[in-house]
Amino acid sequence: MLDIAEELHRWVEQGREFAVATVVAVGGSAPRQPGAALAVDSDGTAIGSVSGGCVEGAVYDLCQQALEDGKTVVERFGYSDEDAFAVGLTCGGIIDILVTPVRGGVYPAALAAAATGEAAALARIVSGPEDLMGRALLVRPDGSYEGKLGGHPELDRTTAGEARAMLDAGRTGTVEIGEDGSRCGQPLTLLVEASVPAPRMIVFGAIDFAAALVRVGKFLGYRVTVCDARPVFATPARFPEADEIVVEWPHRYLESTEVDGRTVLCVLTHDAKFDVPLLQAALRLPVAYIGAMGSRRTHEDRNKRLREVGVTELELARLRSPIGLDLGARTPEETALSIGAEIVANRRGGTGLSLTGAHTPIHHDGPREPTGRIGSVA
Repeated sequence: MLDIAEELHRWVEQGREFAVATVVAVGGSAPRQPGAALAVDSDGTAIGSVSGGCVEGAVYDLCQQALEDGKTVVERFGYSDEDAFAVGLTCGGIIDILVTPVRGGVYPAALAAAATGEAAALARIVSGPEDLMGRALLVRPDGSYEGKLGGHPELDRTTAGEARAMLDAGRTGTVEIGEDGSRCGQPLTLLVEASVPAPRMIVFGAIDFAAALVRVGKFLGYRVTVCDARPVFATPARFPEADEIVVEWPHRYLESTEVDGRTVLCVLTHDAKFDVPLLQAALRLPVAYIGAMGSRRTHEDRNKRLREVGVTELELARLRSPIGLDLGARTPEETALSIGAEIVANRRGGTGLSLTGAHTPIHHDGPREPTGRIGSVA
């Protein structure tokens, strides 16, 4: 539910009653992942999505029922071969949906944190004794927590520890814990939703291709910074959609700014005096993606220069160059699309191949762990 926190936070401030349906588990080819949510208020207004349209009508009714009776339920939806028009996922997948009325507790604080970009995790019981279903704990990055899951006090402490670890990784998913907080008691399944600030995209090189890439980065949910040492090019007028514009030598800026395992670095300068010191630093950072623009000749020359300054073959293997997937792109917009597609494929574990005629899954199991190692994309 934290994926629609901004709107739900407004509903809380307006005093509106509402129920939320949240995807808690998926199987097969399901269009939305755990944490995706649909909310319905007492006036019948709906926001969000749990299936891309397959079961929204039935889930809408469940939310209205939860508002009436105040009960929390888990409902499973799947595809019926006997009736393709029955309520179910026509893509063949299965999803479990937690439907709960939102009335006080830690929910307002969790929604406020997510809406304002604060890091926080919301852990909710989605499988276990009926009287515990839907109970929630709000966990902060420092390990402190609000709320009470009930039962053994160790349950809250164990849950807070698990949720904090998932928050550190920026992950949303389920975890099993014993009802007494150990691994031996009657098992409970908890959905942990991590709300973290938007990941960073840093675009080096204030060129026309960068302007298009800024728009794609914003569309993909990144906080985008444009960095260039030339003040005449790095201006708000040229990059109105960027969150930040920095006039600085790229390698100096990279050495002074914060990056993490979700950060993507796009080097569009294709000028050795900028690229070599920048990539020398970048290839030793635990970021998610490093791509550099340039022809194949530029790429070979750049690699030679990087080797000369001590960059290892293992480090060079992380570099995506020439940047982007092979879409036959020509224009800045098409090139930005190819770069964005490569970033998504790298993040989600996709192959980059056409789905037509392929035998690979349409929806992969989930995002890759941010190890800093960049896998190859065909």
